[in-house]
Amino acid sequence: MKRVFTMLLLSIKLNEWETQKLEESIAFIQVTTRDAKTGPEFDRLKDFHITMQSRNNTEEWGDILTLQQLKYAVEVSNCGSMNEAAKKLFISQPSLSNAIKELEEELGIIIFDRNNRGISISADGIEFLGYARQIIKQAELLEDHYKESSRIKTVHFSISTQHYTFVVDAFVKLMKNFKAERYDLNLRETKTYEIIEDVKLLRSDIGILYISENNSKVLNKIFQDNDLKFTPLFNTNPYIFISTKHPLADREFVDIKDIAPFTYVKFDQGENNSMHFSEEMIDLSEMNKIIYVNDRATLSNLIIGTDSYTVGTGVVVSDLNGSKIKSIPLKSNEIFTVGWISHKNIKLNKIGKDFIDILNDIVSTNYFDSSYYLL
Repeated sequence: MKRVFTMLLLSIKLNEWETQKLEESIAFIQVTTRDAKTGPEFDRLKDFHITMQSRNNTEEWGDILTLQQLKYAVEVSNCGSMNEAAKKLFISQPSLSNAIKELEEELGIIIFDRNNRGISISADGIEFLGYARQIIKQAELLEDHYKESSRIKTVHFSISTQHYTFVVDAFVKLMKNFKAERYDLNLRETKTYEIIEDVKLLRSDIGILYISENNSKVLNKIFQDNDLKFTPLFNTNPYIFISTKHPLADREFVDIKDIAPFTYVKFDQGENNSMHFSEEMIDLSEMNKIIYVNDRATLSNLIIGTDSYTVGTGVVVSDLNGSKIKSIPLKSNEIFTVGWISHKNIKLNKIGKDFIDILNDIVSTNYFDSSYYLL
């Protein structure tokens, strides 16, 4: 597999001008990443630079991959469907399928497993797409760096998060002070496993989730295996979220016996529906009445319109939630650490750093205990 992906990195089709600019860009990247000259990302760039110098004198790799092929594969991964990807790429579905098949044959791997239900990414495909996304980003860096100075550059930034209103609040505050003339931003509320996958495969710059005594061993192992870093934001005990008209709304705190008669609303985690990936901070899977939802708007409407409840951080953003939802502490000795993950070998850009600063400002106003982190 190592030989296959070395081929992938070193065999992108470039003309003479592009080769010259690539070599100049490698020097540029080396200067701007001098704080990380020992990591795998730097080693790949160095190998890329060395091999490009001798590439015109060898035909070792046979067929040459193109950036277009990589973009096709990444778009199929993003859409989860050949049909949807073909629409976005403005090509026919058979043409896209053939292009992916040819790419797989060139590499000698299966990127997408096909079945009656559609497609899924294979183990080799996960690794391939991680490399492919890096190459596309490097190509975009080249393009942006050497464009005419008068050309407006596009700012890219993507966040994947559990369903937290304070994250949306931070994003809103970021946009109010954001001055870029052209940007491509993505705020994705999604399942816990997909947050990790998004950051791992560089679909997102930042992922926001929590760890606890129950899931920290499993999640920290996943972070370590995939070169991801978890940075704490704040600690909290579990709270229930209920309507201000709920029968328990006047209580200062509740315990599990108090909430047992009511309907529990929780986020569906799909195929990874285990306690390690649960978004709710307490395992209430044995409750008699449970509703599974996939988005925060549906959950909020259910809580406001019924006597149901969910479990979360306790942070209520009135500007976004309105005044119809409140949080009440749930009796528990467990501590949960909400934080953000990023790739160890990739530094945040300015907008990413600004977003984290805003997040820290928001959570600091809620007086959370910062003396103990579950790392």
